[in-house]
Amino acid sequence: MLGSTRTWTLLLAACMLVAPAAGFFNLFLNQVEVRKLMGLKAELYYVREGVINEYAMKFVVLVSAQVHKLHFTWENLAGRPLPYTVAVDISNPSALSSSLNISDAGEIPVGGLQTWAVALHCGPYDAEIDLALRINVSLSRRNNTYLEFKRKKICLKDQSNYPGPEEVSVAASGTTSGGQVFYAAVGCACAFIAAICVLVLAYYVRDKKARRHREPLQESRGLGSACSVERGTGIGPAQTFLSPETPPPASAASVSTYRRLDDRSNRELYERIQEITVQRCRVRLLSVEMEGTFGRVYRGSYHEEGATTPKDVLVKTAAEHASQPQMALLLREGLALYGLSHPALLPVLGVSIEERGAPFLLYPHTGYKNMKRFLLRCKLSSEGPPRALTTQEVVEMALQAAKGVQYLHRKRLVHRDLAARNCVVDDELRVQITDNALARDLFPQDYYCLGDNENRPIKWLAIESLLSKSFSTASDVWAFGVLLWELTTLAQQPYVEVDPFEMASYLRDGYRLAQPVNCPDELFAVMAYCWAMSPDERPTFSQLIVCLQEFHAQLTKYV
Repeated sequence: MLGSTRTWTLLLAACMLVAPAAGFFNLFLNQVEVRKLMGLKAELYYVREGVINEYAMKFVVLVSAQVHKLHFTWENLAGRPLPYTVAVDISNPSALSSSLNISDAGEIPVGGLQTWAVALHCGPYDAEIDLALRINVSLSRRNNTYLEFKRKKICLKDQSNYPGPEEVSVAASGTTSGGQVFYAAVGCACAFIAAICVLVLAYYVRDKKARRHREPLQESRGLGSACSVERGTGIGPAQTFLSPETPPPASAASVSTYRRLDDRSNRELYERIQEITVQRCRVRLLSVEMEGTFGRVYRGSYHEEGATTPKDVLVKTAAEHASQPQMALLLREGLALYGLSHPALLPVLGVSIEERGAPFLLYPHTGYKNMKRFLLRCKLSSEGPPRALTTQEVVEMALQAAKGVQYLHRKRLVHRDLAARNCVVDDELRVQITDNALARDLFPQDYYCLGDNENRPIKWLAIESLLSKSFSTASDVWAFGVLLWELTTLAQQPYVEVDPFEMASYLRDGYRLAQPVNCPDELFAVMAYCWAMSPDERPTFSQLIVCLQEFHAQLTKYV
């Protein structure tokens, strides 16, 4: 009996000695780092007690131009030193370099937390660089843990940084309070700085609020007197466009802005922009039509050279606090329909990019208004009872939109974001399809980010677009079905009861939008055809137009 007790005691002691090795190590981002990168108050564990968070590892984290160091914290749970190697792979070494404040090969120390950093040194020009941090931890001779962290670093010329003094790694023992004191001091300092920033920001916002709309208007009017046009070119001295062989200037539209406009060559793109370049001094902003977080739509006028009267235009532009990527996105999406001509399309009329100030995108304005806002006003009319669209009017509007998309497809273009928010309509119910520039900003409730750093119209997307980001004419057909549903419901939110993260499973299980009230079976059947699981089973827009025309003909027989 005594021998048995002694045996169990020895086994228990052995288990207690090896128990810490079951987890091996932790690797995470502390609260300061998570708040800096993602704006969240939390810790993000990539490895917790030896278990890898595969979901978190898949994220490509965007590193803003203001962040120049990435901090990681690890903790050895094995009770013995764990060998590691660290390597940083950068897609464009000429634009970005890196340095570690720990050796690229060593051992994770025993006895507490260690926070270490990767310093990122941007070159003196604008760029967007992919980088991968690779860590290999040897748990035993036959057991290695390989981790790869993906980041996308934004570098701006006016915020480039060069190697400075390296940080020292901060180790906090589990038996001391040094780490807690350090983070408490950091927290107090951050709180004090935040309080000062709030006061300064409050004063700044109050001062800017009154001038926010006035300054662009004054600028557009004041430039008129300084407008001098070179004979024969139509381009004044304020323009910043050079020959196609010359790189664009470092301005609000940066080098990366031009490179990301579309997939065509830079030379072709410069020529494309120059064809519709207008002088800023010929554009006058009159009033704000729509406004988001970083973008605005103005009603204005454009006085074309040689014309006796100015044209009414809509101007899409970015606010003064918009970032370079946001301006790049505005230009790229605003030029999507450039060069097209169809009664059901609203292509860009002109573009103005100058060294100072956000780019202007000009569109013809002939009384059209945003379709989603029009439908919502029909439902919530303050001038009496709601204006319910008749089935005949819905079909007529849908036919116009279908013909516009059919024209796009004949030009081998896929819209990718067909919805009521990206259409305009006038009082005669004439419909035109627009690009989706500023749509994410003006209608944020229609877009969701599923952890991939990309806002997408999840509830308008076809099943294949959700699962594999595959877009085709068939995915536009799916979105057209949702647009038709918006028309019949006066812009209700689709799938309002479904969590965006569950949309793919919801659709895969065969669920679809319900038939709206007062929607004829024939019209709902058209929607249902658009939502076939297989892209090959969905109708083409030519077939949709025939179906809608036949249904419209039946309706008119009884009117």
